[in-house]
Amino acid sequence: MVDRIDTSNPPTVLPEAVLYNERLQAVIPGGAHTYAKGPDQWPESLAPVIERGSGCHVWDVDGREYIEYGMGLRAVALGHAWPSIVDAVSRAVANGLNFVRPAKLELTAAERFLGLFPHFDMVKFTKNGSDATTAAVKLARAVTGRDTIAFCRDHPFFSVDDWFIGAKPMPAGIPQAIRELTVTFPYNDLESLEQLFVNHPNKIAAIMLEAETMLTPEPGYLQAAIDCAHRHGALFILDEMITGFRWHERGAQYRHNIVPDLATFGKAIGNGVPISALVGKREFMERGGLRHDHERVFLLSTTHGAESIGLAALLAVIDDYEQLDVCSHLVTQGQKLAAAVTEVAADRGIGEHFGVAGHPSNLIFFTRDQDRQPSQPFRTLFMQEMVSRGVLAPSFVISYSHSDEDITRTVEAVTAALTVYERALNDGVESYLRGRPVQPVMRPRA
Repeated sequence: MVDRIDTSNPPTVLPEAVLYNERLQAVIPGGAHTYAKGPDQWPESLAPVIERGSGCHVWDVDGREYIEYGMGLRAVALGHAWPSIVDAVSRAVANGLNFVRPAKLELTAAERFLGLFPHFDMVKFTKNGSDATTAAVKLARAVTGRDTIAFCRDHPFFSVDDWFIGAKPMPAGIPQAIRELTVTFPYNDLESLEQLFVNHPNKIAAIMLEAETMLTPEPGYLQAAIDCAHRHGALFILDEMITGFRWHERGAQYRHNIVPDLATFGKAIGNGVPISALVGKREFMERGGLRHDHERVFLLSTTHGAESIGLAALLAVIDDYEQLDVCSHLVTQGQKLAAAVTEVAADRGIGEHFGVAGHPSNLIFFTRDQDRQPSQPFRTLFMQEMVSRGVLAPSFVISYSHSDEDITRTVEAVTAALTVYERALNDGVESYLRGRPVQPVMRPRA
């Protein structure tokens, strides 16, 4: 029997996790296979190492239970070990995972997924979001005969590949010539986007952005961005890795009534099982096929691109979304949490220093210091107090498994954490922080 965390006596260290994190860093660069999961992203000595999960609850190697937010970097929208996904995956494993020719399951999954998007004709499945977005970039370059890609600089992550990382603060190992083929533009600023095409005439193959993150699009912005791309001979690529199956099962494009040329999906479409997708119009996607007279594009061709586990999970997710009002629940629970957290901060008079922002299904919290400036030390302090009280919250990303009881328990932890936060604003954060601050993921030096 695993006991809940004793919130009356919060731990200052997780001894088994400390040992495991040392072992992880000895064999895995950065201590995790995803930089955002690294120990530098968590308070010192309070970076749990997970044993198992169920719903929105996880248990660590120190035998402690937590409510998890973030949900596998937004990949788990239903919940951990979700029964229908477990059953579907188990059946797929029993029938074989990978064959020398396409499986019937590939056709079923492709037709079912495309059924959500009447304006798209073709799909390619793969495993990682980066594979899908980079395939979209390659396709846009082939279609337009241009090399430069423009992405929205206000959206944090599109790919691990050179075309994107070369324009970020960690470009080591990426040739300068590749770095120069990427340009950026700010969100909600049509004038800057137009100017980008003026500054790079007949060079830009595509623009890529998310429909919505922490900021909502100004009225008409997204359609105007599409029109701008087309007017200048470029494609419009929409990254729906986060928004797909969170804003709506048909993505933010459905909510905002837009039709991109290409779109990429991942994360929640498999509820944590690795699968992603590139979807688009036939006139573009067929360049990676056999029924055209253009130069062929080596679009996506991976050994595990369409193995059975991911496709089975996708179909189970679609089934559940048809039967359960998942996205509405995510919004409802997110709104409850946001309202309660905002009230707690306001009651303590620190609403200008701590709060939540973003879509209700994808909330983040902001932390500001005495001068109301963004603060990593105060972010660390808040996370420190939340971990100690049984809540893992690098963000407040909701799942279908987050119940009213989970929200209540989270608000209790927030209340205690913000009591410490308020004191730290008066006394100095150093008086309350136990260890070094968390660090930005993208930084040039360790």
